[in-house]
Amino acid sequence: MNTPKHPEVTVPLSDQDGNVFFIIGRVSKAMRRAGVSSEEREQFAAEAMNARSYDESLQVVMRWVETT
Repeated sequence: MNTPKHPEVTVPLSDQDGNVFFIIGRVSKAMRRAGVSSEEREQFAAEAMNARSYDESLQVVMRWVETT
């Protein structure tokens, strides 16, 4: 398994709303709290929102942060 870009950021997804925009917001908020730069957060959000499907968006999330 690959290590995410920010393994220090852990975001629980299993108990949350499955709306992709909610998930992107939750990840962005967790990244902000962890001190990730605004430029990187914007890059993450753009990559996740430009994904072609829900599954691809989740894959982007998992490339950036730890998920549970």
